[in-house]
Amino acid sequence: MNKFVKKGLCLVLATGLIATSFAGCAKMNYVTNGAIQAINEIKDGSWQNTDEPAGEENFDAPVIDEFAAGTYGGVEFKSIEDVTNYYVEAYNYSKTLMAQYKDQDGNIQTWYKLLGEENLSVENIKIGGTANATINNLVPGIVGGIYNPGLNGLVPSTNRNPALDTDEWEGNGETLTTSRLVADDLVTANVTDNGDGTITIKLQPKAVNMSAPGKDAQGHVFQSLGSIDKTVDSITVLSWSEGTTAENCKVNYYSGVATVTIDTATKEITSADYVMKAFVAVSHANVAVIKDKSATVDITMEWKYPASDEYLMSSKGCSRA
Repeated sequence: MNKFVKKGLCLVLATGLIATSFAGCAKMNYVTNGAIQAINEIKDGSWQNTDEPAGEENFDAPVIDEFAAGTYGGVEFKSIEDVTNYYVEAYNYSKTLMAQYKDQDGNIQTWYKLLGEENLSVENIKIGGTANATINNLVPGIVGGIYNPGLNGLVPSTNRNPALDTDEWEGNGETLTTSRLVADDLVTANVTDNGDGTITIKLQPKAVNMSAPGKDAQGHVFQSLGSIDKTVDSITVLSWSEGTTAENCKVNYYSGVATVTIDTATKEITSADYVMKAFVAVSHANVAVIKDKSATVDITMEWKYPASDEYLMSSKGCSRA
């Protein structure tokens, strides 16, 4: 994921609001990814509703099994702190392992051994609390046209090259070659003995608003988006009927889970599946003829390790040397 994803997701919200201003038109055409796609009829008033605020949710409700002390794969775990420490050891060791790759120019590069596939999905756009099928049908094309899948080390990595793997996109921040996760970052965690010399650890980090890679509980596990304030402010068609960008734009991260398989003989991570969930909410927005409306969108980011040969070639034009 990169800085263009943030801009794209914000544009998705703005586009959703703009699309509702076409209410009453029989049909419109939307150009995306170089193709003209016919849009279903938008009926007058179909998007109009009250902006009732959502009820308070328990963002830190467990979505995985609670921790159970015991011995798994020959390793004793007495507490969530033990699970956290074991994960951190495995994470740190795994990111010392390198492999050679041939880049798209045919040059040999030394990157992390464990690189992952990345996928983004954006869904469930609501305007004023109500979904509109037309707006949701626009989303895949909008996102597909701007989203460039990444190829990085274990999240929250921002690069495949350890020298550039930092908590700032420009590579000028602090290193992410080691994990910053602590037990207090987690809602819960659990361990499974796979019976083949490996164990699987699941981690659920605590909820965070406006998470950044390496900076907080969510950013200690996932490659989160960082602040979107400046990106939102760059959308010239968007303004606020009241309040500031910080007050009207929320990105709540919760219910995401990391599932990591570790070889207990070496403490090497052999495979992993990180699923981050973010829930964007905008209020008091003005776009075109739409005044003082709210909009929400759900985002799921998934990272799978190791990346397949097909993904390496299709996403970045590289291969294992």
